[in-house]
Amino acid sequence: MKTPVLFVSHGAPTLPIEPGETGAAWRTLGAQLARPKAILVISAHWTTSVPTLGIARQPATLHDFSGFPAELYALRYPAPGASEMALEVVKLLQQAGIPVQSDDTRGLDHGAWVPLMFLFPEADIPVTQLSLQPDLDPTWHFRLGKAITALREQGVLIIASGSITHNLHALFAHPQGQPVPPWVAEFCAWMSARIAQGDISALLKYRELAPYAVQNHPTDEHLLPLFVALGAADDIKASLHLNQVMTYGILAMDVWQFA
Repeated sequence: MKTPVLFVSHGAPTLPIEPGETGAAWRTLGAQLARPKAILVISAHWTTSVPTLGIARQPATLHDFSGFPAELYALRYPAPGASEMALEVVKLLQQAGIPVQSDDTRGLDHGAWVPLMFLFPEADIPVTQLSLQPDLDPTWHFRLGKAITALREQGVLIIASGSITHNLHALFAHPQGQPVPPWVAEFCAWMSARIAQGDISALLKYRELAPYAVQNHPTDEHLLPLFVALGAADDIKASLHLNQVMTYGILAMDVWQFA
């Protein structure tokens, strides 16, 4: 049986110490998933000009943020690296005509280890990351997902980690306790509807077609992982839309599980 594909909105770095509804939802999801052979994470927090695979034997836990409580920096996710799986990813990308590099020093950024701490808290499943290319468009990242979909037949769980909404300037300016603004709600509703309809062509042109697209994503690196997940999925209409929670008034924490 093929593994599913996940898209998770990973939220603020403080989620491990303030788990709330999202932490509970991730724990429930992890308990329901069959144990994968390995995990490949595509995170918004690793961007390169060329697709790059982490091949470290023991990836470090990267605290790639600043100004947060000290207890957050003490956290570690000591999962082993997935070097064998990384080599398979290299082969698949090469077969698809996609250039690829490797990095034997790259650790796990918080887009990877934060959700993994809840999904697979034992940290005993081999894991590595594949980088994004922020100068390239959603169609490129959809192609990237298509190229690696065969991993699902080998027991590899693909986790795309980003955010359905990501405007940090607006986040810091939004008054606590105020309702979700229409520009966020309408964008989220449009994305959800297009996924439910399986409308790939519209999703790939989201910056032109979705309401308030640029306002929700001044830069789109946090949405690009979604397109990798869509490419790796078999049928996006056969999806589960989970954890439709909004934090800080405008940060959507949606999760999709694709078949």
